[in-house]
Amino acid sequence: MMDTAFDKNQFLETFAGQEKAFLAGESAWLAPVRRQAIARFGELGLPTTRLESWRYTSVKPLAKRGFRLADVYEPDGLTPSMIRKLAPLQGEGHLLVFVNGSYAEDLSRTDDLPDGVTAMSLAEAISSRREEIEPHLARHAAYEDHAFAAMNTALMQDGACVLVPRGAVVPDPIHIVHVTTASPAAPLMCFPRNLIVAAEGSQVTIVETYTSLGGAASFTNAVTEVVAGDGAVVEHYKVQTEDESSLHIAGASMNVGRNAALTSHVICLGASMCRNDLSVLLASAGGDCTLNGLYVVAGSQHVDNHTVIDHAMPQCSSREIYKGILGGRARGVFDGKVIVRPDAQKTDARQVNNNLLLSDEALVDTKPQLEINADDVKCTHAATIGQLDLDALFYMRSRAIDLMDAKSMLIRGFVYDMLDRIRIPSLRAGLETMLDRKLDFGGRIGEAS
Repeated sequence: MMDTAFDKNQFLETFAGQEKAFLAGESAWLAPVRRQAIARFGELGLPTTRLESWRYTSVKPLAKRGFRLADVYEPDGLTPSMIRKLAPLQGEGHLLVFVNGSYAEDLSRTDDLPDGVTAMSLAEAISSRREEIEPHLARHAAYEDHAFAAMNTALMQDGACVLVPRGAVVPDPIHIVHVTTASPAAPLMCFPRNLIVAAEGSQVTIVETYTSLGGAASFTNAVTEVVAGDGAVVEHYKVQTEDESSLHIAGASMNVGRNAALTSHVICLGASMCRNDLSVLLASAGGDCTLNGLYVVAGSQHVDNHTVIDHAMPQCSSREIYKGILGGRARGVFDGKVIVRPDAQKTDARQVNNNLLLSDEALVDTKPQLEINADDVKCTHAATIGQLDLDALFYMRSRAIDLMDAKSMLIRGFVYDMLDRIRIPSLRAGLETMLDRKLDFGGRIGEAS
């Protein structure tokens, strides 16, 4: 059994050692938030598999390994062309780059934003944009019952701050790239924090990419808060392609206003262990959200997606579809909950999780859930786990299609409808290339290696 007191000590000690640096010159309103968060993390400790929400995902790899907090970024040879190779979004839109948790201004590009739109370092925004930041930062991603959200709130270094004023339209996507450059001699941990606020009637598309260089172990604990004001339209993408020796734990909390529309896309390809916690609050009448998820893992990778859609008010709708492809000895977890509050009449909610296993040793635990406390609703959920259709393979082989080509066609048919939902052409093309490499239709995804 893990000694949770020992396991949490490296993070408590990191905060104690960095407290003066964190709080020096920081806004007075944020210092108590950090202290409350670290105190709460000290009470919670790291989660164990005895907790229902962590039943299938162990954080022992994190507890066993010693990480150090990344240093403040200094230009160290990274170039814009290297960033372009790492990130799937090519050539379109605005760019904010963070290296080991710190803003890299020399690699970023934000000088052609529409009037009134802000895309900047969160650390800078905390000191210069308090009136706009304080009502939202650490207000939506509750850390009282979430150990990693508490850890991030206490130790957050930097991240992106995007503020879109009332009625503004940002035609090009804003791309936020988080790069980790760990080395075998010094495994790093980073705590990115992102805040996106789209005011009433505004429109914006955000792409978050998490990637790594160096092939060494690292730990990323990221938190993103998204606010879609009344009538706003927000499309949010998260792409995780970190090295398979990395550990990635992330939370996203999204608040949807009256008649607002939010679309979330989560694509998980990398890391040895990846956990995504995504919660959406439909906080006012008429809100709409769509959650699309895709995870493709092989070898001994582990991916865990936990989602909560909270229908708090009437006449809201939600659509959720997550798909997974697993090979080798990979393990996947999907835990999706839709909550319908007593006042949320006329709710329309649908949830689906489909999984394709490409080896006998791959495993998925899926748990779609509905918690309905109103009587005038339309709610459905479903989940499937299966392997390639042998009848379909036989039919294709009988038409002189090679076995590997037949498998490739079936896998592509399963996964590529998720890519069709991506509305940024260069992002879709970049992900297609990554998926072809990841799936490696020569057989890697199906190997038990």
